[in-house]
Amino acid sequence: MSSARNPVIPLSYPARATIDDPGYVRRVPAPFDDRPTLRGRHVELVPLDVRYVDELVEAASGDRDTYGFTEVPATRAQMAAYVERFVAQRERREAVPFVQRRVADDRVVGCTRFLELRWWRGRTDPDEVEIGGTWLAADAQRSPVNTEAKLLLLAHAFDTWGVWRVALCTDARNERSRSAIERIGAQFEGIVRNHRLSTVDGETGRPRQTALFSLVVDEWPRVRQRLLDKLG
Repeated sequence: MSSARNPVIPLSYPARATIDDPGYVRRVPAPFDDRPTLRGRHVELVPLDVRYVDELVEAASGDRDTYGFTEVPATRAQMAAYVERFVAQRERREAVPFVQRRVADDRVVGCTRFLELRWWRGRTDPDEVEIGGTWLAADAQRSPVNTEAKLLLLAHAFDTWGVWRVALCTDARNERSRSAIERIGAQFEGIVRNHRLSTVDGETGRPRQTALFSLVVDEWPRVRQRLLDKLG
């Protein structure tokens, strides 16, 4: 159930979406909301909360081969600390974290978030954000869930918040993630050296080199159409 604190922002598909008339955009003239729910056909992004810890542990319990460059806690204690950390970041307006819930079976299948929120123009809503911290259960990877989640996040950033820029970052060694970001249509900007702490096992406390990609507002119509076409 939606509320003023937690509105549901749906994604509905037009018969034929176009660049000039995307069809699914609904602008919500409201103050900055750090707990939106973003809903599509395949996935619903709901605000991260401690009540999802057990479901997230279950989602992370399958094949973990693709998590080498991503922080995905394996135990309940680790997952609880992970969730609490990002909930605290939300309270400080440092992040807007989500649980990814697959619509087909109402199952929690991972996490994603907005981070690095920046304000330049004195507005309530941010002017630049990063999308990151994304992971999915093994059986939800390479599925419409991931494509639609990116569409929902980008639509919220560009069409609801009115940002000028969205960044997407990954460990420079993560070829799978880099390829996925490129398929969205994001532009590669370069390698940021010693950018963040590595999440790779055995590299605790060491800096990582980050592959930096971005989308700017002028590119969004083309990217939006590409994602809609992928989803059919």
